[in-house]
Amino acid sequence: MQKRKLGKSNLEVSALGLGCMGMSGSYGPPKDTQEMTSLLRAAVEHGITFFDTAELYGPFVNEELVGEALAPFRGRVVIATKFGFDLSPGSDPRGTTGLPGLTSRPDHIKKAVEGSLKRLKVGVIDLLYQHRVDPNVPIEDVARAVKDLIQEGKVKHFGLSEAGVQTIRLAHAVQPVTAVESEYSLWTRTPEKEAIPTLEELGIGFVPYSPLGKGFLTGKIDENAKFASSDFRSTLPRFTPEALKANQALISLLGSIGKRKEATPAQIALAWRLAPGSIRCG
Repeated sequence: MQKRKLGKSNLEVSALGLGCMGMSGSYGPPKDTQEMTSLLRAAVEHGITFFDTAELYGPFVNEELVGEALAPFRGRVVIATKFGFDLSPGSDPRGTTGLPGLTSRPDHIKKAVEGSLKRLKVGVIDLLYQHRVDPNVPIEDVARAVKDLIQEGKVKHFGLSEAGVQTIRLAHAVQPVTAVESEYSLWTRTPEKEAIPTLEELGIGFVPYSPLGKGFLTGKIDENAKFASSDFRSTLPRFTPEALKANQALISLLGSIGKRKEATPAQIALAWRLAPGSIRCG
């Protein structure tokens, strides 16, 4: 497995990472814990060293799963987790997005980190993302809170998820940002417009999530696909039968390329992501 350093930092990760969200829900019911533990450990044996989780996933149980499964590999793997949602008892009910309310108050960040450390069974978090930008808390305050945690030895690297370029610049000026995570694939290329050039300029790594288009780019989903109410794709416009039918042309193209290369559509989609120069900043 090839490895890459995120931006100008010394954080080295496998070129392919493993997002763990779907193991604990979101794409339907939570999966079997023992099966997922075996999957996580097999990933390490196949060269994956970069794992992504968050306190939101579950909530909480995904961090527990990842922490337990990867405990035998401390020092060999990098675990990224995230803060930024109010998951406390009695918090605001889930809104139209299906997510709890945002909160990135400095006191909340520090409390969230203490919880993540315990669930992940680690003494320090390798990469800590703000899960989503909180419009009610200045990003400079967020960056200072994470900077304090880095100085305390509880966090190694600071990251942002789905942040705009102005937010990235303001945060980076207070505490260097190691990585920015955003959705990016053959059918989601928005980061190319502003985010990626900004990250290249600042020397920040870019971590694309959903490089397989939430499963669509595997070629296994057509207009007849049915999604359970527990699968968040059931709420996404791109996964309506009409949209899935219209986008089959992309799958056909991937399939034709795959035939020439003796590869699946998923392998072609990932190869596009991993090609030299496709993610120049990390």
